[in-house]
Amino acid sequence: MNDQNYNYQDDSVIVIEEGSVSKKFFANVFLWMFVALSLSTLAAYLFGTNEGLMQYLLQANPATGRLSPTIFGYVAMFAPLGLVMLMSFGLSKLSYPALLGVFILYAALTGVSLSFILLAYTTSSVVACFGAAAGIFGIMAFLGYTTNVDLSKFGPILMVGLVGLIISSFVNYFVGSEKFDYIMSFFGVAIFTALTAYDVQKIKRIGQGIEANGDEVLSVDANKTAIVAALSLYLDFLNIFLYLLRLFGNRK
Repeated sequence: MNDQNYNYQDDSVIVIEEGSVSKKFFANVFLWMFVALSLSTLAAYLFGTNEGLMQYLLQANPATGRLSPTIFGYVAMFAPLGLVMLMSFGLSKLSYPALLGVFILYAALTGVSLSFILLAYTTSSVVACFGAAAGIFGIMAFLGYTTNVDLSKFGPILMVGLVGLIISSFVNYFVGSEKFDYIMSFFGVAIFTALTAYDVQKIKRIGQGIEANGDEVLSVDANKTAIVAALSLYLDFLNIFLYLLRLFGNRK
């Protein structure tokens, strides 16, 4: 009888410990996402409201007087894309400190590049769209975490939609149709809203997989996975915000 009670209590302890590992992984993902968002917001605010710092990004053309990006401005605009590819394809080769450093650098440079939107849109509309994006993201993250519906079956559809959105945006960059851009913005909000729920459920299952492996302490690989997962959520939120801004933002 005593042996049976001991075994039952031991199994209960293991279940609790495994649950804490899964929750710790999930918490780490959101922690790093919020760190990245905070860093990007701070960088965007500092560069967007300080003329001295903005001079490092934009310079006036002596001939026309129009503003054009400096070398650092181009770096801020295009380097984040390279850093995302580095994190995505170099996950197995980069050490955890290196991956974390690239992630922090990416968030900072993205924030610097976002400072341009403060020059194009009013502060009130930026704040309103940011708040709306936070609300949409929060609702979909909650649904993704709590729903019993398997969202993985929607993955291929969302990927096709995402690729189509990227191609359409690239084509419209040369066409310059405002109406088409407006329509694509609605699709952008819809796709990244759905991707938020999809990614959150995927991250939840990754945590459960770590739990099933019996890891009582998160390994280096699990911590690296948390960084990449945080990146995916960061991109979901950022794109929801940017597409909302294109739809409802008031230009100066």
